[in-house]
Amino acid sequence: MTNRRKFNAEFRAEAVDLVISSGRPVAHVAPEIGVVERTLGNWVRLWKEEHPEAGAAELGPVEWAKYKALQAENAELKREIEFLGKVSAFFAAKQR
Repeated sequence: MTNRRKFNAEFRAEAVDLVISSGRPVAHVAPEIGVVERTLGNWVRLWKEEHPEAGAAELGPVEWAKYKALQAENAELKREIEFLGKVSAFFAAKQR
């Protein structure tokens, strides 16, 4: 017979909040609070299903890095377009 522990709703909510607010993986948080990784993962998954709008506003570190890289690429492309516009205007004026 297994020795199952019961966790109250307040403990589960605090555990999920710890994972969500810290941004740390479930695998790191679970042993610290004495919960099986799969159990904590289920709690987090259920919370995310109940609150789909919560995760959409915050970007993770990988998404933030991609966002910053795209911003830099966009700025470079704008500079190139501006330069090419000036060059084409210069050569168009020269041909007159």
